Amino acid sequence: MTMVKGEGGLARGSRAKRDDLSGQIWRSRADYLYVMPAIVVMLVVIAYPIYYTVELSFFKTPPGLQLRDKSFVGLENYIAILTSAVFWRVTLNTVIWTVASTLIAFVLGLALALALHREFVGRGMLRGIFIVPWVISAVAASYIWKWIYHSDFGILGVMLMQLGLVDRPPNFIDNVSTVLASLIVVNIWREFPFAMIMMMAGLQTVPEQLLRAAQVDGASAWQRFWHVTFPHLRGVSTVTILLLAVANFNSFIIPWIMTGGGPANASHIWITHIYELAFGRQRWGVASAYSVLLFTILMTLGYFYVRALTGGDRREAAR
Repeated sequence: MTMVKGEGGLARGSRAKRDDLSGQIWRSRADYLYVMPAIVVMLVVIAYPIYYTVELSFFKTPPGLQLRDKSFVGLENYIAILTSAVFWRVTLNTVIWTVASTLIAFVLGLALALALHREFVGRGMLRGIFIVPWVISAVAASYIWKWIYHSDFGILGVMLMQLGLVDRPPNFIDNVSTVLASLIVVNIWREFPFAMIMMMAGLQTVPEQLLRAAQVDGASAWQRFWHVTFPHLRGVSTVTILLLAVANFNSFIIPWIMTGGGPANASHIWITHIYELAFGRQRWGVASAYSVLLFTILMTLGYFYVRALTGGDRREAAR
């Protein structure tokens, strides 16, 4: 009897919660009407393309045919990708590109932020000069660096010859062994000003009193940085590294304009390879499967990253 009453109470409680939720939605109906246009746009621009990409990944679309001529092949596209040597080569390129560009750009930006945080004559001018690579159009910067790296007319090759370091102008972006490193240099040149600006903003939050107290106590410059400055920069550092990593994962302009993924797929990363498969070879099914697979990988990494970020907050709340 007691159990029956308990179950009845739970049922009434559930109904009451549903009724209360329905009442809240009804009372807030005007608010939902205001955001409805944005929701519709998001469904059309984001949700439907994701759904169609997932659906198309299970179909074969021969080059030259219309999408209506597609044929269902199940997981064949995914199997073809995972068993392809090109996929693993492009994946390795993407990992090297992302990790190297993110870490080096962050470290360089942090070093310059620390150097420019001190007051000296010409500090404002130097700040403006270092920001220039970030404000230049990525397309314009790619073409400029493409000419700088040119094997016949590039200024970099001429300078190396005049310094006696090489006998002839090297092929920076036409050589399989040097092309990826050359592109990473360009990407770092483009991105380090962003890291510098973020870290300069973070340095404004470091209490000067703590730095003076540490200096009075005999702490060295490295000890003051590691024990006083860097703890106050952890939050902005995490955000900066995350933004740089996401930008590099989705970087397209520099590798595509400068090399188009060549030579011999040596500079292809995920985004450029997907673009070539879809719009170059018109292999829409394979490109869609590639996109779904990489989307899943990135979402998985993002999940663990968010868990790592919120772990500290949960521990603080538990205290």
